[in-house]
Amino acid sequence: MQLKDLILERLARVRDPELAASITELGMVGDVRVTGRVAHVEVALTTASCPLRSQIELDVREAVLEIDGIDEINVTLGVLDAEAKASLMRTARKLAQARAPQTSIPRRAPIFMIASGKGGVGKSSIAANVAIALAKTGLRVGVLDADIWGFSLARLLDITGDVEVRSAKMVPLKRSVGAGSVSLLSMGHLADEKQALLWRGLMVQKAVAQFIEDADWSRIDVMIIDTPPGTGDIVMTLARLLPHMGQVVVTTPSAAAQHVAARAADFASKSHIRLLGIIENMSGFACECGKVHAPLGVGGGRELAHELGVELLAKIPLRDDVANAGDHGLPVAWHETDEGPFHELAQRLMALAPSLIPAGCTARLLDAIDGALTEG
Repeated sequence: MQLKDLILERLARVRDPELAASITELGMVGDVRVTGRVAHVEVALTTASCPLRSQIELDVREAVLEIDGIDEINVTLGVLDAEAKASLMRTARKLAQARAPQTSIPRRAPIFMIASGKGGVGKSSIAANVAIALAKTGLRVGVLDADIWGFSLARLLDITGDVEVRSAKMVPLKRSVGAGSVSLLSMGHLADEKQALLWRGLMVQKAVAQFIEDADWSRIDVMIIDTPPGTGDIVMTLARLLPHMGQVVVTTPSAAAQHVAARAADFASKSHIRLLGIIENMSGFACECGKVHAPLGVGGGRELAHELGVELLAKIPLRDDVANAGDHGLPVAWHETDEGPFHELAQRLMALAPSLIPAGCTARLLDAIDGALTEG
């Protein structure tokens, strides 16, 4: 075997610490050549400021210098161009999906993670209303309240009671909505909503994992996940367990909220989760005088969507009945027409669903099996 081939073989064992995948498989290795007993290796990183660049360079050096016939190595670190970076993202996403643990969630069921950079933007209210809007179309909607500390969906959706366990699996509590249904799992079913949960790190991650791996989600058509604000343990656990989900970021129109929301979008990029679009909540309200007022600013959602190169999925107006309806367990989407903002948002999300469903013959076969088992 020639020295160049030996070098490529050794480089295939070097893994990107963040992506947990081979740098050759990710397309990060460029030109490789040998001059005498000196190896020259080009490695392209995802960004010039990659915090792991020193570790990757060290691993490359150690791998190549183990080869007999190589006494020295010159490593040139560069940056992937846009096309190569997009290819790396696709590869990393496929690898993450292949490594993801098996769950009862049907493979044909798209998963939408509702995220935000900060609290108070109405994320949980949007999750509840979108779930109702989807269910009114006849879909069986699974809702995971992953905001372990700030759970509220049990009250917002008026789905309360004790969680039943069947065959070692938690069974989400279910509520019929027209021809469809909403099935919910929340800490609100397991803890007093007035008591603080003094949980940290591993306890929180385990709780989220149990809601996914130790629950029976087999009879749903779509899943909505309400997450806590920010980019901490919970969303990182979700990204590991459900790498095929898509993220929707909620913001308000203000510039300050826009910049904070960008952090949640950056999480999607770094976790190789599909960023589907932006929702601008509280975008203004129409008063009896006929004028539209914008107390929280104008245009933040559209600017963020343009900055990130994604769609502005919805502008949800500020309404005085949203909070009252949620307090009584009847989200406004319950009485909204098909032209209402939450129903239009639900339609746009489902239009994006095909991009979240695995493709290929094997995936289609598994979908058919899932469907037969669910409907049987």
